[in-house]
Amino acid sequence: MTTTVRRDVLTLPAAPLGPENPLPPLRPLRRVHALDERGREGLPRDMARQLGYEPLRGILPTRVLDGYGRERAETTLDTLVIENDRLRATVLPGLGGRVHSLFHKPTGRELLYRNPVLQPADFALNGAWFSGGIEWNIGATGHTTLSCAPLHAARVTAPDGGEMLRLWEWERLRDVPFQVDLWLPENSDFLHVGVRIRNPHEKPVPVYWWSNIAVPQERRVLAPADEAWHFGYAGGLRKVPVPETDGVDRTYPPRSEYAADYFYDVPDEARRWIAALDDDGHGLVQTSTDLQRGRKLFVWGAGTGGRRWQEWLTEPGTGGYAEIQAGLARTQLEHVRLDAEAEFAWLESYGPLSAAPDVVHGGDWRAARGEAEQRLAQALPRDAVDAAYAAWRPCADAEPGEVLATGSGWGALEVLRAGRKLPGTPFDEATLGPEQAPWVELLHSGAVPEPRRVAPPGPTLVAPHWRDMLETAPARPVAEYHLGVAQWHAGDLAQAVRSWERGLELAPSRWPLLRCLAVADEESGHIERAADRYAEAFDDLCQERRDDGVLWTSASAALGREAIAVLLRAGRHGAARGIWDRLHTVTRAEGRFRLVEIQLLLAEGEKAAARAIFDEGFEPADLREGAEVLGELWRAATDEELPERYDFRMRAAASFEE
Repeated sequence: MTTTVRRDVLTLPAAPLGPENPLPPLRPLRRVHALDERGREGLPRDMARQLGYEPLRGILPTRVLDGYGRERAETTLDTLVIENDRLRATVLPGLGGRVHSLFHKPTGRELLYRNPVLQPADFALNGAWFSGGIEWNIGATGHTTLSCAPLHAARVTAPDGGEMLRLWEWERLRDVPFQVDLWLPENSDFLHVGVRIRNPHEKPVPVYWWSNIAVPQERRVLAPADEAWHFGYAGGLRKVPVPETDGVDRTYPPRSEYAADYFYDVPDEARRWIAALDDDGHGLVQTSTDLQRGRKLFVWGAGTGGRRWQEWLTEPGTGGYAEIQAGLARTQLEHVRLDAEAEFAWLESYGPLSAAPDVVHGGDWRAARGEAEQRLAQALPRDAVDAAYAAWRPCADAEPGEVLATGSGWGALEVLRAGRKLPGTPFDEATLGPEQAPWVELLHSGAVPEPRRVAPPGPTLVAPHWRDMLETAPARPVAEYHLGVAQWHAGDLAQAVRSWERGLELAPSRWPLLRCLAVADEESGHIERAADRYAEAFDDLCQERRDDGVLWTSASAALGREAIAVLLRAGRHGAARGIWDRLHTVTRAEGRFRLVEIQLLLAEGEKAAARAIFDEGFEPADLREGAEVLGELWRAATDEELPERYDFRMRAAASFEE
């Protein structure tokens, strides 16, 4: 059959994403993958330089997605399917363009780990993320803020004259457009993926890209390397031999006890590829043109914490998974410089691989990876990938045909502001929506419109060009609010505080400004003043709240959670309890707020009541990757051993106790 691109649907149990957190994320980004200056000593010069190049300080202008829960219901999702007579790829355009399934028809094999449920968890830079399939991570170290966001999608003419599927969006952390073209030539066993990231600005930008591929964990992972850079959740980056480290063959994911990253040190001249093969020598291989140099294995580990996380992300009875990954740098701790008005482009290929099982699972590592590479050369020669890239490259500018899905309006706003021409990735003004409307008004009139109704403020734009416009806009309260957020993001903390204080003088809605000032006080070490402002902000919100709808309930929950934490730090247990009592009953029943209740009870000296909540059972849906708060609270409530249901430790116990 000729290659086709079509719409379809997928029905599976899913937990709703819920509303965005309406509070701007002002606090510094908590970085799981980070090294200090001492940790960079002895690293290759280019790696050390890129490790320190423009690390992300925060996630503005995006917002946090933390309104999801753990209750799943049958849900129908829109999908886009590209297939020929040998391969079928199913894409979720409304969820970051995730490739949910890659099915090889002749063998009847699913090549990916396909999660049977959609369960958000707090792994993305901005919160909600889910496991399974192939994800496209752009922006900064971590899972992209677009993990659960819609992308634009359309049919495009492929290099061979058939159809291919284009996905594109405006990445807001680094302010760059990107595209992902899925091309499946007729009769091909390999899905080609052309990727392009453009820098439309007059100065360099830091770029990050990793394609994460979930595969069943009962595989051996092979890559063209004899060494790897190991990063564990206890911290530190060290070079280790491949396949054995500390007497254990780490190329088999279940043999590691704790979660870890292995960034393979692929020689410059080597072909770029990584494969995951089962006991019979069958599985998936990913290869690419040379620009995508990095290859990585991520394992959850077979310890209690790793198993618990895997259970957390799916439903009981589902097998575990590992991730094989490919990126622009050697490690995910690095960012790569993209020069002004330049672009990065490369091509990846995904398909089935079969090799002699006795060799790829044998004790001779060089023979094992040599066998896999030889079979890859037979299935898809290196020069065939280069030729596919050369054929695709002129098509990257081809204008899309039928629109199949619509992303956000933020790209259209940037195109409108700068009058940009971005062939191949149109950001149509028709995609502008209510969130962009105040910024369109600022662009046209030079003023930020005051809201027509009382509601939590909308998103803030923080790029220098928008900050400049805010600085010259009339000093109305809402303009001062947004200006302060933009100044805070730029590191001008004192000026941000002055802007918020000016806005507070005339603001009809005071709580958003008071909350910003409270965060500023907390970050500067003035906990008592922060507690005062949080208490005042929550009082003001309660007086202003118009109803118990989703918007106001999410605002109350977000502000109440922050306020209680700071009031407890200040030793004001009674005031914290007062805020707790004013939260909506539904909010207090959520798992993440049962955790807050435990913290409150422990602060009040009620250990037995705190322990009772543990015994009753609760699930904090937005438990953060690497978080150890459950273990800490358990130890504060009891001397008993931490139950497995609450054990999410991703590092050894010795590190956990430090």
